[in-house]
Amino acid sequence: MSRIGSYFIFLGTLFHNREKARVYFSLILNECVSIGVGSIFIVALVNTFIGAVTCVQTAYNLTNPFVPKNIIALIVRDSTILELAPTLTCIVLAGKVGSNIAGELGTMRITEQIDALEVMGINSGSYLVLPKVIASVLMFPLLVIMAAFLSILGGYIAGTLAGVISPEEYVSGLRLDYKPFGIVFALIKTVSFAFLVSTISAYQGFMVKGGALEVGSASTSAVTNSCIAIVVADFVLTQVLLT
Repeated sequence: MSRIGSYFIFLGTLFHNREKARVYFSLILNECVSIGVGSIFIVALVNTFIGAVTCVQTAYNLTNPFVPKNIIALIVRDSTILELAPTLTCIVLAGKVGSNIAGELGTMRITEQIDALEVMGINSGSYLVLPKVIASVLMFPLLVIMAAFLSILGGYIAGTLAGVISPEEYVSGLRLDYKPFGIVFALIKTVSFAFLVSTISAYQGFMVKGGALEVGSASTSAVTNSCIAIVVADFVLTQVLLT
């Protein structure tokens, strides 16, 4: 409980005694490039193959001849939008982005760079962490939108090449009983996950004490705690928004 309280106190310091807005502009842009552009390849690769596997495995299990083939595309669409794209993508980003944030801030802490900023009267938490949080909240949804598109496209390519579904059936399945709120729900989850991943990882790195070994432990804890927070938040948001 003390660590949870310390985490919320840390969140409060991010919005207290901030620098002027123009100071953050270039910092946020740099973090957007690092978090967003630097994660495109891994997000695209993972989700394309996840969509392909989902399509093929769904077709394998739908052996009833009375079930239309377009149900395969419907299952790929709904599982991708509601769960796989936002949750799986953010877990992947927790491993890539979260560990990077924790390692960077942890290294700055043990090399006394953060102490130097505080000596100069700068709110180190706000100056170093807030741009990362804002960039994560901005870039995670864009990556999830790309992930959802590529996952559905991967299912289309795999399904048609494997011969388990025709292009016409796949497209009709994507249009079948579509609910636009699914996109809104996915983006709400993504923004929540982005905030959790960036702040938890920053907290783990910011509070490091010791040397290089502790920085490594902080990076591991950042990924582990972020993943736990994602699955818990996923359950809570699903209960609140879909029931």
